[in-house]
Amino acid sequence: MFAGYNLVADKALAQDFIKKGMIIYNENMKQVQKELDHFLQDDNSLNGTAMRDNWFPQIEADVFISHSHKDQNIALGLAGWLKEHFGLTAFIDSSVWGYAGDLLKEIDDKHCLQNNGNYSYQKRNHSTSHVHMMLSTALTMMMDKTECLIFINSQNSIETKGAIEQTKSPWIYLEIAMSKLIRKIKPERESVIIHKAFEDLSEQLTINYNLDLNHLADINYNHLISWYSTFTEAINITKGQVHPLDVLYKQHGFIENLDIINEIMIVR
Repeated sequence: MFAGYNLVADKALAQDFIKKGMIIYNENMKQVQKELDHFLQDDNSLNGTAMRDNWFPQIEADVFISHSHKDQNIALGLAGWLKEHFGLTAFIDSSVWGYAGDLLKEIDDKHCLQNNGNYSYQKRNHSTSHVHMMLSTALTMMMDKTECLIFINSQNSIETKGAIEQTKSPWIYLEIAMSKLIRKIKPERESVIIHKAFEDLSEQLTINYNLDLNHLADINYNHLISWYSTFTEAINITKGQVHPLDVLYKQHGFIENLDIINEIMIVR
């Protein structure tokens, strides 16, 4: 991961591109289920080595989208918009944590179901902790593989108490916390371009997590429109020799030297 953004949610973004985003989401989900199934061995045990070494090796994405389950349409719309305008592929985080219930049910039916038809409390705690560890690892690895994170900030994902921003979602808390901790890797193409130009499983138990969003650049729908407009101008001038994410990074100060963007900004 190189840069992260705190995007103010805008439902208008989802309207025209949600169908295209759904195609991307379904492909994410298909690959997630395929990879997680590899970890369940014939004897119904979990292959820890495979979990460590093979988290979604076939999934290649440019942008990691973090969102509340109530904002899924916005996430789908954003993924479709990124694909339509820039050819960027998004990984939607709910394709991982949205699978938690299905995976837990499969494991619990095999390992935790008692003769009386009830699940063993102790065995379910054990299986749940391991599944959530697996999925948490998967999310962290995907953030590390993608170049950019966009967090959809809405009343569904965050509530503010005084000066403190909090979330009730453990998945959002994990992703924002890890986005601050994982390694920051500059895109290798940057130097080339510079030289050429440039939810909740229990409704009844409420737990709040404090969120630190200071490391994410604040953006809104207007910033996205400006990004596309600037990128289009840059593409016309350089005849395709500029990457869309580099334009976004330059606009928000993540990279300094991208001369073509400087020129466009001066003209404006």
